[in-house]
Amino acid sequence: MKNIREEFGDIDIYIFDQIQKGRFAPGMKIFDAGCGGGRNIVWFLRNGFDVSAIDVDESAVTRIRELAERLAPDISPENFQVASLDSIPFSDEGFDWVICNTVLHFAADRAQFDDWMAELWRVLKPGGVFFARIASSIGIKDLLIPTENGRYLMPDGTERFVIDEEILRDSTAKIGGTFIEPIKTTNVENIRCMTTWVLAKNAAARS
Repeated sequence: MKNIREEFGDIDIYIFDQIQKGRFAPGMKIFDAGCGGGRNIVWFLRNGFDVSAIDVDESAVTRIRELAERLAPDISPENFQVASLDSIPFSDEGFDWVICNTVLHFAADRAQFDDWMAELWRVLKPGGVFFARIASSIGIKDLLIPTENGRYLMPDGTERFVIDEEILRDSTAKIGGTFIEPIKTTNVENIRCMTTWVLAKNAAARS
């Protein structure tokens, strides 16, 4: 019997929450945009999902291909590509889920953020679900130091493009998304706040 860590890897707890809510079905096409070491796709590879991923780090993509070969050898290595959100190398409306975990706050400014969102939305099927976690000013606005172009120096020492509720709602309206969960923000001892953003594409809100 597998233990929880073996089964799920080091999955983000907020993606685990989506699994617990029964929002995934085997065979769904899952896209991890900015996969890093692959911590969020272990469970999907183990459980019959058609997984694809990109990352700008070539060594990370090599590791993901090795992981997939071990856990889901029927998936083509070509599902895992070295690429950025500027130009995602997959076809329109190809995925049931797009996961973009702790990546969007690396945008240089709002214009690039909007371009990245347009690309992520392009590859999502109608009725599909978009999941993101992103650095936020919600809860720590007075502790952020503005630099330029919507970027801020955060109390943890990092500089990031930071969203707030207005940006999330504006962006959601621009792409034609529907919130399927409330905006949820986690405050980590006032050194950073991370907001979870979950949308459906051209679909009614779900409970």
